[in-house]
Formats: sequence, structure tokens, C-alpha cells
Amino acid sequence: MSFEQEWSSARASVRLNHVPAAGADLSIANDDLGAVGSDAYVLHERLSRDGDHARAATFEASIALTNRNFTSGAALLKVHDRWSCQLKVLVAACANISNHLDHTVASHANEEADLVATLSASKVSEYLK
Repeated sequence: MSFEQEWSSARASVRLNHVPAAGADLSIANDDLGAVGSDAYVLHERLSRDGDHARAATFEASIALTNRNFTSGAALLKVHDRWSCQLKVLVAACANISNHLDHTVASHANEEADLVATLSASKVSEYLK
């Protein structure tokens, strides 16, 4: 079987980007979003505090090895630099997740309040007519 035939067969058996059937609604509770946001915040705080504790010792070891003409000193310095860079990325990602979920929960609550006010006003208008 050629790639094109296999790909066509696979595409025919899977429906991508389809609208779910009636009643199959995706939803998540604000409490669940809040819990994930809280966990992301806790992870952010712990990584900020504990994720860098070996940096100084690793740097010193890499310098000591390099000064004694060990090639592993340069490799250890690369590990040090990569770890520092990736730690910053991970800490920023956790902060982004936490902040985004906090904003999502607050935004949803505001939208919900606006909807309730709009629907209540339309019911009042209906009774006044």
C-alpha cells in the first residue's frame, strides 16, 4: 500500500475538526481552573526558590575543572547554562499558566454577571410591554 493510499484510509477513519453531537458539550468548572492555576503558582514558587540551588556549585566545579585542563569543565559549564536558561523558561511558563487561569476565571465570572444582568433586564422589559 502506498503512503497516499494509507493516508487516505487513515483520514477516512478519523473525523478531524468536527462539531460534537448535540448534548456533547465541553465544560470545566471554575473550581477546577482555580485548582490548576493554584498548582501552577505553587510550582512557580518552588521552582523559583529551589530550582537554582545547585547553580553556584555547578559553576564553581566547571571553572575548577577547566582550570585544571579537564575538557569536562566546558561541558559542565554548558549544562549549567542550559539548566539556568530552561529553569527561567519553566518558571515563566508556570507564571503564565497561573496568571492566565486567574484571568480566565475572573473574566468568565464578569461575563456571567453581564449575561445575568442582560437577561434580567430583558425579562423586566418583557413584563413592562
